Amino acid sequence: MELKESVLELIRRAATDLPPDVEQVLRKAYDNEDENTPAKNVLSTILENVKMARKQSTPMCQDTGSLVFYIDYPERGLEKDFRQAIEWAAVEATNRQYLRPNAVDPVTGKNSGNNLGINAPYIHFHQWDKEETRIRLLLKGGGSENVGAQYKLPYPPLNAGRDLKGVRKVIIDAVKNAQGLGCAPGTIGVGIGGGRDTSYALSKEQFFRKMGQRSGNKELAELEAELLNDLNKLEIGPMGFGGKTTVLDVFIASQARHPATFYVSVSYNCWAFRRKTMIIKNGEVHYDD
Repeated sequence: MELKESVLELIRRAATDLPPDVEQVLRKAYDNEDENTPAKNVLSTILENVKMARKQSTPMCQDTGSLVFYIDYPERGLEKDFRQAIEWAAVEATNRQYLRPNAVDPVTGKNSGNNLGINAPYIHFHQWDKEETRIRLLLKGGGSENVGAQYKLPYPPLNAGRDLKGVRKVIIDAVKNAQGLGCAPGTIGVGIGGGRDTSYALSKEQFFRKMGQRSGNKELAELEAELLNDLNKLEIGPMGFGGKTTVLDVFIASQARHPATFYVSVSYNCWAFRRKTMIIKNGEVHYDD
């Protein structure tokens, strides 16, 4: 299969097939909610939607999101080959209605109609020592993107200092402010440190972790588990109707920061957690969730 056809299949899978680990957490949330409540009914509808989208190979949400690619490739790889394949696949996926046209020029207000534009799709390139190529795709919805937040510590309104206690305070604040607008139950990705741009980039890359996969840093792993419990006590619930499940998981990562800055970026991913991975090794293509 040619690279462009393989990327097209990657997009189709991401748009129409919710990863099993996410579906499993949603089913657990459904079982945990009280009978005859809005929360239970919302989760029932979500799970039925997941089933239909997979069976019919149709998008699981009308907002098919912005395409964000992370490509790890060997020394002999060429960025232009990946970019050309991705752009072709984005256009074809739009034609086949796996994707909705979501690339709008902010100056003219014109929608390109094919998901192509400046930095659309957005591609992170990273060359590594392995012989295989890994292409990861995140389809990031606009509604959930709108409720993301960035804080500069110290943050006086919450008395949040430059420590993990301060980080905890601003994460809770971000989710509380989001309410149901991010299509809860959501998944929270957090990037600590770096600059304004790299902090957000780190927070979004956390969405490639599997549900329940804790940080390799002991302190961050403990904070993730603590926040998962505390955020669900907010009782915002599915779509903001109240209930026991406000977030599905919390993923936190850190990176070096400048001595003068301490950024905490909180990215919110809706229940339609659309991520897929494609591995190319020895000429063969393998897809993973």
